[in-house]
Order: sequence, then C-alpha cells, then structure tokens
Amino acid sequence: MTATNPRVLSVATAVPRHCVSQETVRDFARLMFSGTYRDVERLLPIFDNANIDNRHFCMPPEWFGEDHTFPEKNALYIKHALDLSDKAATRALGKAGVGPEEVGAIFFVSTTGISTPSLDSKLIFRLGLSEQTRRVPVWGLGCAGGAGGLARAADYVRAYPEKPVLLVGVELCGLTFVRGDRSKSNLVGTSLFADGAAAVLLGGGAGETGPELHGSYSTTWPETEDVMGWDLVEAGLQVRFAKSVPQIVHEKMRGNLEDACASMDLDLEDLRHFVLHPGGTKVLEAYEETLGLGPGELELSWEILRNYGNMSSVSVLFVLERFLEDYPAGSGEYGTISALGPGFSAEHVLFRC
Repeated sequence: MTATNPRVLSVATAVPRHCVSQETVRDFARLMFSGTYRDVERLLPIFDNANIDNRHFCMPPEWFGEDHTFPEKNALYIKHALDLSDKAATRALGKAGVGPEEVGAIFFVSTTGISTPSLDSKLIFRLGLSEQTRRVPVWGLGCAGGAGGLARAADYVRAYPEKPVLLVGVELCGLTFVRGDRSKSNLVGTSLFADGAAAVLLGGGAGETGPELHGSYSTTWPETEDVMGWDLVEAGLQVRFAKSVPQIVHEKMRGNLEDACASMDLDLEDLRHFVLHPGGTKVLEAYEETLGLGPGELELSWEILRNYGNMSSVSVLFVLERFLEDYPAGSGEYGTISALGPGFSAEHVLFRC
C-alpha cells in the first residue's frame, strides 16, 4: 500500500420528492399492459417478487399516464438532474468539511439524458467550484457507472493528489419511460427503475481518513452488447435488456472478481465486505450464490433495493453511503465496490477499511 492511494472522504445522496409505492406502480402497469397481455395477472407478480417497497421519481404518478416527446423528457432531465446533483454534491462537501473552492476536478456520471455542455459545467457555478476545475463527463456506462466513475476518479486522484476530486452521479430512469412500449423489457423496467443522485468526495492527501481505494478492474465481454442498453425511438430512450443477466452473474462474476483480486495481489477470500449494485432480486441472489455469501452479507444492497429500487449507476453509491455509516474503520479488512452494466461489462473497485 502507498500513501498515494485515494480515500473516500464522504458520500451523500439525494432523491426527488415523489415517493411512489410498489403497489401503486403495479396497479398502473395492470392498466397499461392489460390490452396487450390477456394474462397480465400472471405477469404482475414480478412487482411483488422485486422486493421493492418504494421508489422516488421527479415526476408525479399521473405524468406516466400521458405521452411525452423526447425533447420534453430531456428538458425535464436537465432541470431535475441538475437540482438533484446540486443537493447530493453540496451534502458530500459538507460532510467532509471541504470548501467547493478546494475541489480540483469533477467527474459527472449519467446515462438517462443528454446535455451539451454536460451538466458538470453548470454544477461548477451552482456549487461554487473554481473556474479552473477540470471536468470529466462519463456517459453510457448505465448501472456500472457508479463503480466505473469511482474507479476513474480514483485514478485521477492518484495522478493528481493535491486536491480533492468530486464524483457526481445522477439517473432519472423514470423519464425514460415510453408509454407506448408494451414489451416485456418495459414491464420489467417499470417494476424496477427509479430516480436518484449521489456524490462521492475523494482525497489523496496525507492524514486523510476513510476507506482506502486499493485499485480497480474493468471488463467488457465480447458479443454481449445486446444484453442491456437503450434503443433510441421517437419517444426517447427505450429500455433494452435480456433476462440473461442473472445467468451472466452465475457464469462470470466469481471468476472475474477472482481476476480483479489477483491483479492487486489479493485472493477472493481476502474480501470481507461486498458493496454491490442492487440490480434486482435475481441479480442479488445470483451474487449470493456464486460468491458463496452468507445471510446478511448483502443486507445493505437489499435495503437500498427495497427502499429505492434500481437507480442505475447511483444505486451502488447509495449502498456505499450506508456502508460508511458503520464500516470497521482501521480494521484493515478488504472489500469490493462492484457493478455490472451495458457493454456488457463489470467494474470493481477494491478497498481497505
């Protein structure tokens, strides 16, 4: 270990004000999909089996019952994503006691809307960052973006440890909902996805405390690009994903994480903490089975899924925030922050408490 390894100084999150129960969403889906699937009642248990109680959206439930154009959705994305990013980043800076003028770079992760200039350019002035703050927008990593963005930000801190680095992620999955899409992918997405934002402050200075980021490992598997992603249609970003994701976890996750550990002179058995993206019930169950995890070892991932749903890239950062509330500081124990996403790809960030 070296003194140049970055540390997680703080993590903060934010959600929009509309909290919607899973029961409400299920009733909405019954009405929407009944005209396409005569056996819709047979499909609706997917909402109960998702193990989600509540989710947050930037728009009220009645908004989803109307058609909306892509420009309208994207304008809402810019407005609400900026507001939520501001809240999460301000909280992260406050938790760490770091002034905005001290930040050297901002990494901005999102996949659910489009903005040029990217929203980090506006956040610089909303947050009071220096005009010389370096900007690194990251788009298209989907659910892997939280871990991937953290890895890239950590690499930056290793190269430039003089100033803290701010990672901001925001996903408004609800705004990508296409009302006319009666596919099973959309039904599954309706049962899972939600909105949220998260921010992480990293530092590389001497004397700083927090989990030490030991290194990262990225993988993109060939001929898997159709597993997950967006199809651009007239009404916007239409969700596309295959039901094979849990199978991929079973087949590839253990070996991939073993390779990640080996690249940093560790063994999989050295890992004591698993901060994993809660992609869904079957995904978490696949993690537990393939990694041989016991009861309660993914408790925080299950908790975030239950209370917030799948917020794409930022979900794993919500799990990280909860982990930091009672993590075993100074224990020297290792853990991983991991997520899977479009590509199809895996991102791992190994840390030491």
